[in-house]
Amino acid sequence: MIPTFKAAAVALLFTFTIACGGGAAAPRGTVADQGAASDPPGGPEQMSGSLAAAARPITGGAEDYRDILAEAAGARRVLLGESTHGTHEYYRERGRITEMLVRDHGFNAVAVEGDWTPIRRLNDYVRGLGSDRSAEQAMGGLTGFPKWMWRNAEFRDFVDRLRVLNLARPAAERVGLYGMDVYDLFGAADAVIAYLGSANPAAAKQAQAQYRCFRGHGRSTHSYGEATRSGRTCQRQVEAVLALVRKLPRPTEPEAAERHFAAVRSAASVAAAEAYFRTVYVGSLAWNVRDQRMAQNVEDIAEHLQALSGRPGKIVMWSHNTHSGDARATFAANRGELNLGQLMRQRHGNDSFLIGMFSDRGTVLAADEWDRPGRVHTMRPALAGSYSALFRSLRIPAFSLLVRGNSEVARHLKGPMLERAIGVVYLPHSERASHYFDASLAEQFDAALFFSETKAVTPLKP
Repeated sequence: MIPTFKAAAVALLFTFTIACGGGAAAPRGTVADQGAASDPPGGPEQMSGSLAAAARPITGGAEDYRDILAEAAGARRVLLGESTHGTHEYYRERGRITEMLVRDHGFNAVAVEGDWTPIRRLNDYVRGLGSDRSAEQAMGGLTGFPKWMWRNAEFRDFVDRLRVLNLARPAAERVGLYGMDVYDLFGAADAVIAYLGSANPAAAKQAQAQYRCFRGHGRSTHSYGEATRSGRTCQRQVEAVLALVRKLPRPTEPEAAERHFAAVRSAASVAAAEAYFRTVYVGSLAWNVRDQRMAQNVEDIAEHLQALSGRPGKIVMWSHNTHSGDARATFAANRGELNLGQLMRQRHGNDSFLIGMFSDRGTVLAADEWDRPGRVHTMRPALAGSYSALFRSLRIPAFSLLVRGNSEVARHLKGPMLERAIGVVYLPHSERASHYFDASLAEQFDAALFFSETKAVTPLKP
């Protein structure tokens, strides 16, 4: 997160707590108490017995996700959620599932809830490009709040494994790692100018002239956002640069094509960030702007992959449950909010597959308040009447549940029941109001993973 954005986050506290975003978390709604969630059909004993029979224990073995992968393998968009941004097991299992999809089912990109510029450096590393000699070194650009979200040991280990997998493949068939979030304004603008400076100096001068629109804001998105309140925006200028970069011919050589694509996406990131911050400061649905832009980023990545390899883009997406699940099945729909999972389903139908991850208790890495250092918190046991409490009653330490195509499981998970969401901030003193909302899990996700007790991610040292 860009620190100067804190003022806007505080001003928009009503749209804050539940799910903070990637390298710069979007403000998200504090949920008012909406009354008790409905009891699931069938009675507690029948419900628990049916779910326990359908649950597949997660043991770390090769058979863990056989049924889920059989359903997800044919999809082109697989979304891997998480109910917190700071849990070891979520990163570990997303890594395992992603590697299976890449290795065995033709998936050729990973898009994460992170900013384009720092994740692009990791993309170079996993493709065997650039000068970084380790994943940890390649994470050097992950400096914004919340650092631990991607700069952690679990993600580092996944990045290293992805590089090993890639280096055994031809350049055109290597798996990309991309940021799909929208906060990357100034870093992305720098990247555009740097690329054009070597590829097309005349275009670089044009882009520099357009980006001077931001010069009076001192690389502060807060300053820019405040200026937009009076109608002074750089919307026209950033869109002009994006059009300029898109007109550049696309190289055919894989490494050059990747650099060209990075420049296009950098220009698009500037435009997305400008639209997001402009929307935040006029009080509109900035959440929708964010998820619509993330969805478009994914589609652009898919087009690039097909042009690069001649094969359809098959993409795994890592983001919070509140992005990965279908918003139409949650309280967010009543507020006019959509999200990434909903947009993927609307665009791709059953060619999308949505997986949510949940836990009951343990530890989590999160901040005490916005833009503060993260620390390890003890996570309170899940509230009665929640999906996590229901899953706890099965007494299986870790398991997966395939919902799609299983009418009995779907019947018991239709709800509505309470669902917990912890973003980059954890407020245990207001657990119910800050971190729970009503949802129909059966309509929100195609599959669910549950871990009874979890532990915090391991942040990397500066």
